[in-house]
Amino acid sequence: MRLGWRRIFAGIVAATVVCLTSAQPARGQTAPAERPLMAEEVFKNVQVFKGVPVDQFMGAMGYFSNALSANCTYCHVGDGGGGWAPYAEDVPAKRMARQMVLMMNGINRTYFGGRRVVTCVSCHNGANRPKVAMSMAAVYGTAPTDEPDQIPKQTPGSPSADQVLDRYVQALGGAGRLAALTSFTATGTYLGYAEADKRPVEIFAKSPNQRTTIIRSPEGNTTTTYDGRVGWIAMPESDTPVPLRPMTGGELEGARLDVDVSFPARVKQALGNWRGAFPTTIEDRDVLVVQGTSASGSSVKLYFDAETALLVRLLRYTDTPVGPNPTQIDYADYRDVAGVKMPFRWNVTWQSGRSTFELTDMRPNAAIAPTAFARPAAPAPAR
Repeated sequence: MRLGWRRIFAGIVAATVVCLTSAQPARGQTAPAERPLMAEEVFKNVQVFKGVPVDQFMGAMGYFSNALSANCTYCHVGDGGGGWAPYAEDVPAKRMARQMVLMMNGINRTYFGGRRVVTCVSCHNGANRPKVAMSMAAVYGTAPTDEPDQIPKQTPGSPSADQVLDRYVQALGGAGRLAALTSFTATGTYLGYAEADKRPVEIFAKSPNQRTTIIRSPEGNTTTTYDGRVGWIAMPESDTPVPLRPMTGGELEGARLDVDVSFPARVKQALGNWRGAFPTTIEDRDVLVVQGTSASGSSVKLYFDAETALLVRLLRYTDTPVGPNPTQIDYADYRDVAGVKMPFRWNVTWQSGRSTFELTDMRPNAAIAPTAFARPAAPAPAR
């Protein structure tokens, strides 16, 4: 099967590897925490990123892609039709990328005490070759408006983060009704980036901290599971070199945050060090941005409609060796479910792709078997 480069990269990002030397628990049991695998344990010809966890390694690949507006095949041989081995082959562009990483690290080490101040984006900013002169249109044109990387603790004239979050809880139906929603199952469709056909999707969620998403396809199902402590991803072999792996690092933290958004009665406790609110706009819609910090220290921004108080966007970051890697989720089509407003559509955008979930049915307080959140079985090889 030959895949477009965007789908290939999405598959690789979702395809780091389980620790082959660790004992695997039986299905239905909670797995012990597993140490992150390092890039050189999984991939061949790794040089400057030795000692970097695989999820951060793949995040760096996405960071390169967007910093240069280039695709995977700019540095890697092949488009997926010949298997995964050609991606390890050396080419001039890959050797240049290594030199750039060493240069960037040297600048940060020499001039900024090792802090990551200079990144690929600092010079490339979406261009294959960095510009050496400013455009007069950029100098004298209208400057784009955007919220700062670090939201102010309190913006004069705007509500506090606590006030925005309290208003959000009320807009959803109130703390009492949110607490009464203890589980739900849902069905709908999933549309992946650069894919023509929608695929059936099922979601199982149980308060306070369990969630499973199953995307069905003829090649095999893609299952993402978080059982409250650990999580796994199972994918078809056509999309990934390893069909089953545990989530670690920022990926696991993101899965935890997805559950917090699904059951937002304790939204304030999901993050710490709240900042804001900061007024800005999304497509001419007035929104208020608040920012929290995850347990690992990563920033998470929540964007609330200034009129309805509903959450319309979540922006979270995970760390990579070359810069912060964003994942953006846009929520829409809120409907009443057992007295609680729930989003029935959301778009997920990351460094190398975009996908859309659209629900058609949601069943509140459904009985869900514990096995729904167990470690999934790896998809059977495609015939």
